[in-house]
Amino acid sequence: MTVTLADVAARAQVSPATVSRVLNGNYPVAASTRERVLRAVDELDYVLNGPASALAAATSDLVGILVNDIADPFFGIMASAIQAEIGGPGGRAGGERLAVVCNTGGSPERELTYLTLLQRQRAAAVVLTGGAVEDQPHAAAVAAKLRKLTEAGTRVVLCGRPPAPDTRAVALTFDNRGGGRQLTEHLIGLGHRRLGYIAGPEERTTTRHRLEGHRAALAAAGIEEDPRWTVHGRYDRRSGYEATLELLRRDPSLTAVVAANDSVALGACAALRESGLRIPEDVSVAGFDDLPFSIDAVPSLTTVRLPLAEAGARAGRIAMGREEPPPGEIATVRGELMVRGSSGVPRR
Repeated sequence: MTVTLADVAARAQVSPATVSRVLNGNYPVAASTRERVLRAVDELDYVLNGPASALAAATSDLVGILVNDIADPFFGIMASAIQAEIGGPGGRAGGERLAVVCNTGGSPERELTYLTLLQRQRAAAVVLTGGAVEDQPHAAAVAAKLRKLTEAGTRVVLCGRPPAPDTRAVALTFDNRGGGRQLTEHLIGLGHRRLGYIAGPEERTTTRHRLEGHRAALAAAGIEEDPRWTVHGRYDRRSGYEATLELLRRDPSLTAVVAANDSVALGACAALRESGLRIPEDVSVAGFDDLPFSIDAVPSLTTVRLPLAEAGARAGRIAMGREEPPPGEIATVRGELMVRGSSGVPRR
């Protein structure tokens, strides 16, 4: 049964006019009342009637792109490629779609809020980029939102994100396990046996998958992992700097540092240089993603190249309906090992 404005008003214990004011944002409403109305909207999964042009069709000309941090090149590259595909023919007014980049800041609550807002606006497509949060209640809530979107005719694409079962969302998943294993196998092949690892936030799927690949390579080579060799942190340069100093404090005999991504690897390089260690003569360093600055680092960074622009472009074509894989299809996007100057034979 369709939920009406009156249903929301009854749940929030306010008048329908107050609900309308909150949703339209055109009249001051007390913060506590506004919160009560928005909670009722979310609980009832109420979809706001959009403009008349949107009501005439199943969807509007809006496309939502959810990113963790638009300032991070990892997300910026994908968002740019997605938007380039969306800017072409396909909408009703003049043949274009309006792309809206939604910056979640890594907040699970904000991610759900954006999905709700896009559902209310009858978005033509929604693309979610990057890893997901390892939290079962949140995963269930996201899956429920994605099902509502696809049932309403919205195309949903997961780009660089694990599949969402039973949602009909198309998933382009990055092979983070395979890339992580390949990177560590390269270092082991050079002769490294004492490898520090700077992992990302523990609650992210990308963190777990890359770390699992690293550990699989160690196990295959018969190297027993020392608990001191792994430190978790954020996906940024400062985290890499601080984590490397901690790794050196725990075990000064490390001959390699594997970083969660290229930004973390740059921080690791800075910490090693300040500690009087040469790269790669004393300690090798490896990153992940092959972001644009990686090749210009000194020495240039050994890393795993993910085809971020290519994956984003394909996600955009699927969002526009120019590629039509079966609903729920899962495609694996593999990385490529890029061996550069930051890794070498251990001399210590």
